[in-house]
Amino acid sequence: MAWIVLILSAVLEAVWATALGMSHGLTKPLPSLVFFIATTLSMIGLAWAMKHIPLSVAYSVWVGLGAGLTVAYAMATGNESVSVLKVVFLLGLIGSVVGLKFVPTEPGGRSPVTDSHEAMTTTGGEQRAAITRQDPAHPRSGGRSPRRRWPRGRGR
Repeated sequence: MAWIVLILSAVLEAVWATALGMSHGLTKPLPSLVFFIATTLSMIGLAWAMKHIPLSVAYSVWVGLGAGLTVAYAMATGNESVSVLKVVFLLGLIGSVVGLKFVPTEPGGRSPVTDSHEAMTTTGGEQRAAITRQDPAHPRSGGRSPRRRWPRGRGR
């Protein structure tokens, strides 16, 4: 669901960017209204998606798809010239954004795809056991003893 909201927010980014250009400095009422509504909804969707998707991935996807869709719309409507190089770079941008979904985002090299699949297929106890086995600092992992990250007295 978070990915759907993020993609819809990216579409709204393209809408508000296009509306901003059509508003001529926010002097035309209808494009200005579309700009403010689309911006608000886009930001709300992005903020919600960032609760479920790592910030670096969510923001990159939002910006990349929004920019790509804005340029694609401008080329489709004739406001931007079309060239082979522009199309190649747009496809590269979108391909890079899609590829971010499969790149590990956590220090242990885990990707959002495998994390979400594991979360759906394991129970809480099994998942805690898996995390324990992966964390060398955890006392039951068989690794080194845990180190304290915060001095005592400074609550966390």
